[in-house]
Amino acid sequence: MTILTDPPGGSFRVSMLLNDTRYRSMTLQVIAALLLALALAYLYGNLASNLREAGLKISFEFLSSPAGYDINQTLIDYNSQSSNVRAAVVGVLNTLLVAFLACITATVFGVIAGVLRLSNNWLVRKLMSVYVEVFRNIPVLIWIIIIFTIMTAVMPSPSAFRGDDPASTMLFDLFAFTNRGVYVPGPYFTRGIGGEESAALNWLLVIAVLVGSYFATRAVTTRANDTQAKTGIRPKTFWLNLGIWILPVCAVCLIMGLSWDVPELRGFNFGGGLKIGGPLIALWFALSIYTGAFIAENVRAGIQAITKGQTEAASALGLRPGRVMSLVVLPQALRVIIPPLISQYLNITKNSSLAIAVGYADITATLGGITLNQTGRAIECVLLLMLFYLVISLLISAGMNVYNNAVRLKER
Repeated sequence: MTILTDPPGGSFRVSMLLNDTRYRSMTLQVIAALLLALALAYLYGNLASNLREAGLKISFEFLSSPAGYDINQTLIDYNSQSSNVRAAVVGVLNTLLVAFLACITATVFGVIAGVLRLSNNWLVRKLMSVYVEVFRNIPVLIWIIIIFTIMTAVMPSPSAFRGDDPASTMLFDLFAFTNRGVYVPGPYFTRGIGGEESAALNWLLVIAVLVGSYFATRAVTTRANDTQAKTGIRPKTFWLNLGIWILPVCAVCLIMGLSWDVPELRGFNFGGGLKIGGPLIALWFALSIYTGAFIAENVRAGIQAITKGQTEAASALGLRPGRVMSLVVLPQALRVIIPPLISQYLNITKNSSLAIAVGYADITATLGGITLNQTGRAIECVLLLMLFYLVISLLISAGMNVYNNAVRLKER
């Protein structure tokens, strides 16, 4: 038996930290960390010194003082006497709202355009190519301004809905499309938990039911997969899953007395219902069509990464082209599509900071704009802005990476 021992002179020496491959990488990382810490300490000391000379200090007490300004679109109760921190929360929610909506619609546009770019129809293929090349090569800020300008110039004003013979009418007497925004019926509960003051709690209950339905449908699908693996026959689960999604949430809504507040013209503007403001629509649509062009290229690359043999084998089994794409090609292409898709979702979230161009009150417009100008707390506001975008970007990246690990190819 051969016993491995340390080479001659195997005792540890300081020179081994750089010459020995066992320690070199760790040594370089420690040196880099020390240099970074020294650089940060120098910058912080320089900042503290400059603030002392200017008679300033970092303080977040301004967050508790009244904001003193109105916000045109809010998801929670807010008025000009609310605190700066509540104004910041309104901005955060507005940012998350437009980012969430834009991520969904950009994905839909991107998938459709990416698939159609590979269509056998020459006209459809060229139209999608024009869409991709035009929209991704013009800055998103220009698209935001163009769409907002078109909305304000083309859509009728609320006064056009007034009179016995109005120039414009509501769609189905439920929806009003104006140059100030779109007014839609707003849901509310007449027998909710805690009364009207606890409306958020009622919606959290609805969301909890939907989350429960999601896990229930996953359990049904897992059971169907196990049955198929054992018997070769897959049970039908479509109607059961549809019932799991619809019936519980409908029952909860009926119990809590779901009703609808229909918008109506009151004075110079519409009242009641929900208002989707023009700035939100312009920002939402511009981010969607702009980022959708990039996602389309990601989808096209993912589809082309799948070998033709997969398509030919699926067609040989008698599957229609649409089924081949949805059941064979796209599930495999996700392994290529998801990583760059994460970057596009991050871009949507960060590009939403352009909302101030059309007057949409996101976190940059509230905390990094009006609050900063009124209080003069530039350092504190910028630090909070940086922290918000950093946390949101890390959360989006972490969530998408979890999904990416779920669909990636598992090697033995």
